[in-house]
Amino acid sequence: MARVPDMTVADLKEADRDLLKRNIALHRALTNSPNGARAFSGLGQFIRYGSTLDPRLRELAILQVGWLARSAYEWSHHVKIGFDFGVSEADIHALIAETEGRDSALEPLAKLVLLAAREAYAGPGVSEGTFERLRAYFDNERLVDLVLVIGFYCAVVRVLASLDIQVEPDYQPYLDRFPLPT
Repeated sequence: MARVPDMTVADLKEADRDLLKRNIALHRALTNSPNGARAFSGLGQFIRYGSTLDPRLRELAILQVGWLARSAYEWSHHVKIGFDFGVSEADIHALIAETEGRDSALEPLAKLVLLAAREAYAGPGVSEGTFERLRAYFDNERLVDLVLVIGFYCAVVRVLASLDIQVEPDYQPYLDRFPLPT
């Protein structure tokens, strides 16, 4: 049970009803604070639709954060979204291997993106060495976009955990297919 009630369209003022255009548990909880939900959504929309970062690499970074946080909600949602943006089943298995310290067949840039996500998740941020290695692949805009993605999703998993947002039935098959470690 979520710690705050799920808002429905009927619960919201007319001006805030657009906040539930994506009828997912996270958005229903966030709309308890309409202005907060709009701010949260703004960065999320930029990350998905406005960033110049390669979408597959973006999703791998998000999945890495979800895996590390053991966030069933984030993991299941972004396995589905990742498939839509070019993440393969082999990529997911490789992410798990890389996280466990085993080698994988991922290309060097994807490995580096996952490393950056692991470092930032562990804190305080991406190491200087990893950041410099990323410069060989990314211009400044993409470097900042990658850091924004990782930092935002580090926050997202903490919001999900704090509000006790549960995986919706439509996303459970992705969690069943790629279960988080216990």
